[in-house]
Amino acid sequence: MNRLQQKIVSLIRTQGAIDVSQYMQVALADPEYGYYKTAEPFGKDGDFITAPEISQMFGELLGLWALASWQALGSPATFALCEIGGGRGTLMDDVLRTLHKIAPQCLKAAHIVMVETSPRLAAIQQGKLRHHEANITWVENFASLPALPLVLMANELFDALPIHQYIAQGGVLYERLIAADEHGALYFTTGMPTPAGANALPDGTIIELSPARLALADEISTHIRANRGAALIVDYGALAPATGDTLQAMSKHGYCHALENPGQYDLTSHVDFAALARTAQQAGLKTAAMPQGAFLLALGLLERAGQLGANKDEAARAQIIADVERLAGTENRQMGELFKVLCLADQATTMPPFSWET
Repeated sequence: MNRLQQKIVSLIRTQGAIDVSQYMQVALADPEYGYYKTAEPFGKDGDFITAPEISQMFGELLGLWALASWQALGSPATFALCEIGGGRGTLMDDVLRTLHKIAPQCLKAAHIVMVETSPRLAAIQQGKLRHHEANITWVENFASLPALPLVLMANELFDALPIHQYIAQGGVLYERLIAADEHGALYFTTGMPTPAGANALPDGTIIELSPARLALADEISTHIRANRGAALIVDYGALAPATGDTLQAMSKHGYCHALENPGQYDLTSHVDFAALARTAQQAGLKTAAMPQGAFLLALGLLERAGQLGANKDEAARAQIIADVERLAGTENRQMGELFKVLCLADQATTMPPFSWET
């Protein structure tokens, strides 16, 4: 039993079984032993590889999206270019390099804000972005953003925000909790019944809800409604509401048991994009969504791959082709279909390549 599991077991024995949201929060963000406080999750030597780490093409195309967003806002003289949860800074590095090359006036207008709760990751980002001659600041929460038009990116952020799980039994929903046995091993159990009914759900059906995700989506939407802007949320999940247990732990690019060795593995779950879109719509924004593959192809992924492959040797071209397939492919649970892209914008802002839903 590791140190963090000892803390969790002590918490359970003091206050009783904890919900999945509490468990995720402690496992990921405990100030002493939490995963994002101690681990190096990103890259080939980490636990998973995000799209910006796969290929520079991802960040370059999001740079084009950021430019289109700024232009759609009327090319304001000052705006906030923000990334939440920027990992090692790879995505923003590629975005800024792209803007410097093709749209220096946009970059000059940008007040760049990195929202990062981990001091360790913030320091890594600062080292990564130090060479850019740009106005970059770091804040710990979104509420610290200046009241400016906003162009925001969040890649693989929402999947790591805590969820609650509920299980249907006999027409009743019970919250799924985590308890500890006499030896300190963690296991799932259930709590008191909730007021919500589950008459139409088969026994054993699991529903996942995330107030934390909805709260952040509402915070972003409120800022955009007041100041104008657009936000791009890229993550894995479903565009339509779905049921099922999607809580998963990742280590060295493989899956682990979610309740074993807390703090040593990344914990995530699938994002309910329909719920995020509904929250933004209720705040007065319009929304549109599509699979990641379709989004990247519409922005010119194949054309950019061709440019990168020109004058390269066969091995380099083969790697570029493999990267395109990984980012935009739709077979064998590749990112092109598994990952989705949700765009939120104020009512006056049009944003290709999306066709607006509301």
